[in-house]
Amino acid sequence: MAAAWEPTAKYLERSRLRTFAERHGRHDYASLLRWSIEDSDGFWRATERDLGLVWRVPYTQVLDTSRGIPWATWWTGGRMNYVARALRHEAGRLAVIAEGEEGTVRQLTFGELSAEVARCAAGLRSLGVRKGDRVAVFLPLTVECAVAVLAIGAIGAALVPVFSGYGAEAIAGRLRDAEVKVLIVADGFYRRGQLVAMKETADAAADASPSVEAVVVVERVGRPYPSRGRDVGWSELTRGSAPLELADTSAEDPFMVIYTSGTTGPPKGALHVHGGFPVKAAQDLAHCFDLQAGDRMLWSTDIGWMMGPWLVAGGLMLGATIVLYDGTPDFPDPSRMWSIVERHRVTHLGISPTAIRGLMRAGEAPVRAKDRSSLFVLGSTGEPWNPDPWWWYFRNAGEERCPIINYSGGTEVSGGIVGCTTWTPIEACSFSGPCPGMDADGRPLRGAVGELVIRKPWPGMTRGFWPDSRTPGESRYLSTYWSRFPNVWVHGDWARIDDAGFWYIEGRSDDTLKVAGKRVGPAEVESAAVAHRAVVEAAAIGVPHELKGEVVIVFAVLRPGHDATAELARDVQEKIAQVLGKPLRPEGVRFVSQLPKTRNAKILRRVIRAAYLGKSDLGDLSSLENPAAVEEIRAAGQALGA
Repeated sequence: MAAAWEPTAKYLERSRLRTFAERHGRHDYASLLRWSIEDSDGFWRATERDLGLVWRVPYTQVLDTSRGIPWATWWTGGRMNYVARALRHEAGRLAVIAEGEEGTVRQLTFGELSAEVARCAAGLRSLGVRKGDRVAVFLPLTVECAVAVLAIGAIGAALVPVFSGYGAEAIAGRLRDAEVKVLIVADGFYRRGQLVAMKETADAAADASPSVEAVVVVERVGRPYPSRGRDVGWSELTRGSAPLELADTSAEDPFMVIYTSGTTGPPKGALHVHGGFPVKAAQDLAHCFDLQAGDRMLWSTDIGWMMGPWLVAGGLMLGATIVLYDGTPDFPDPSRMWSIVERHRVTHLGISPTAIRGLMRAGEAPVRAKDRSSLFVLGSTGEPWNPDPWWWYFRNAGEERCPIINYSGGTEVSGGIVGCTTWTPIEACSFSGPCPGMDADGRPLRGAVGELVIRKPWPGMTRGFWPDSRTPGESRYLSTYWSRFPNVWVHGDWARIDDAGFWYIEGRSDDTLKVAGKRVGPAEVESAAVAHRAVVEAAAIGVPHELKGEVVIVFAVLRPGHDATAELARDVQEKIAQVLGKPLRPEGVRFVSQLPKTRNAKILRRVIRAAYLGKSDLGDLSSLENPAAVEEIRAAGQALGA
């Protein structure tokens, strides 16, 4: 049976990965992947040359594991600042397009971007920021956001990206943990036509963070805001001109401390370095997404999520134009995302499966009304796919000619563990396999669901959790990823490999359901629920049962035109049983108006379960976008005596 998408001659001839592989004597994808795993030294040496990394001092050794695999370092002796590569392109080439929700559009060429970065870096230095200091960026995706990210790297300071929707307490915890010296914030931004204040939130967070010496304010919306003595306006910070001075950083010097939330405990500050995260981001974009100089890439994200810094660093290092959208994908109408594609001739578009499920509610017309002929690659990450939304995205956005590069990894990974490429066939909802250079395995066997593990280090691997990341005995990092099997990274995802060799992520292993002795990922149950004509979105959780041990409860969001009745709930239950078998028939289906999600559209199943069971501690909720969804689920649990 043919795959859903097969690479045409156009894709094969253009493929940067295929050209790279053949240059090194690898004439098929399987041999390229084997080389990338079996000869880490040779593969990564060739990759950094292909990416054109700029070395102030050449490295003498690619990989050093003398402190142990969990504490591997890369590019021994090499001195490089990733910003040198990000700005080394033709001055007149377009670097950044930024569109606001209200319709404003700004553009910068690489020459203009370089000048802005130089001014911002000089301004930050005037505030006392030095190499190794931490600077937080609490901004929507704007031109200033990209400039600030690069300026912080130019100084050799460490970026602390902060989600634009966080409250003061969540921000303060990160500022204190990282001992942030300067906080960069906007006066506000627009969401669904409403003005959202940011400066007041930043002030409250800075007041609770003794290390913050200055707050730089970007006038994004031009609203009055309370002034403090520590405030510095962005226009004041960046006035005048200055030469671009790049700090002399080693490949292992800090580039970023980015916080990732877990089920329990405070958020973890993953430390990334100049020779790590930016290199992995650029490599994945080149090898998996075939992003090349002159392409235009839009990813629906936020600077506080991994994909924000990934897009800025990786996209610019490859000489592509990054398209930043500061707004919601369906405002003022469901055609907004497709209008941006048409207006800016986007070639590479990234949207999460959850966002696609939301856009599906408006039907095909808003997509098909816009010109999508510029699209070359579709991307997705964040959640496992269900078949219906995948096919909808494939047929409507990409007209069945564009591959969907499914991509899954994590903040601590700097990008993908598994992905697709434009060189290889793609099946619906699947991954082609490990990303080049990632020695990943779906433990235990083909055809069964197993833990996703990585057996060898890679450049983008976090160097540990801040602030104890340089101490080999630091337990939280080791216990999170390295405690299950000796020298094996256990990521916390369930993976499955089918008989044709395609990979599937079945959800987080801590979300796993065990019904009638069978272990199943929630994504499989959710796909069966979404296969029902009335259901647009679903989340499956396991809850304790006195006799059965655990049963499945499905929370479902209905398509317009369907009423939440007991009869429909039974019908959805039967649909799931029909798809998965009677033993996996859910105990109940609960209809809700929305599911708890993060801003980057990840469904928080752990929160759903805790709220439904009436637990008082729901874990870290700092990334939750819609608290009302939690209360709706808690009420459903109370009504049924869960």
